[in-house]
Amino acid sequence: MKIIIKTLLLLLVAVVSIQSVPYQKNSYQAGEWFKFRIHYGILNASYATLELKDAYINDRWVYHAVGNGQTTGLAKFFFKVDDTYESYFDKFNNRPYRFIRNIDEGGYTKNLEINFNYDDRVAEVNNKKHDKITNIDMPYGIQDLISGFYYLRNNVDVDNLSVNDDIEIDMLYDDDEVFKFKLKFLGKEDLDTKFGTVECLKFRPYVQSGRVFKEKESLSLWVSNDENKIPIRIQADLRVGSLKADLDAYKGLKHQFVIKYD
Repeated sequence: MKIIIKTLLLLLVAVVSIQSVPYQKNSYQAGEWFKFRIHYGILNASYATLELKDAYINDRWVYHAVGNGQTTGLAKFFFKVDDTYESYFDKFNNRPYRFIRNIDEGGYTKNLEINFNYDDRVAEVNNKKHDKITNIDMPYGIQDLISGFYYLRNNVDVDNLSVNDDIEIDMLYDDDEVFKFKLKFLGKEDLDTKFGTVECLKFRPYVQSGRVFKEKESLSLWVSNDENKIPIRIQADLRVGSLKADLDAYKGLKHQFVIKYD
């Protein structure tokens, strides 16, 4: 069970990280906050939140995004997850400057800080738990787990996406290497939510089949098709059961959240 919740919490802040043709749109602002409710079958397994604030690092004003995930209710008696992800990224081009991953998952802990050096094209990964620093070569357009979420919302021109288009991004969130994250655009779909019926953009991220997921295409993602571009639902078919995460609460949106039907 622990690996299932860990995987979903990771996907909540990573799965919508898409790189595309240059396209700029201001889709968010400091003060924005989301809460997601995660279900495993009939069990309310955990909650995850994502908040955007202003911060000042490296002699510049940046955005500071903080994502938290915790098990709750009956689920915490079977396993305990307490994860925090943070990203400091540029207000104009979404370049990440610093990424923090501090997790505690049933006694398994990791405390990383990644600083991105664009002059030398190197990411310095500080593994604080083991007091180890590693330098990793990084390609142009690199994103971390959280900065990529905001990059998507400002840079993807949906009008230039066709159904079944594949999209890739270079991502770094751990202390080993940069990896290619890939997903497919599946078109538009109306989704019934606690807020009403929302027109969404549907994506199919590619995941590794095996111990957790049934197959390579077991995951689906819905993002609101309005000026906010916020995640509405993530659904996964697992080898044992299914898992779903829904947007449960929000505040501080830059634009009006468009509801087709109440």
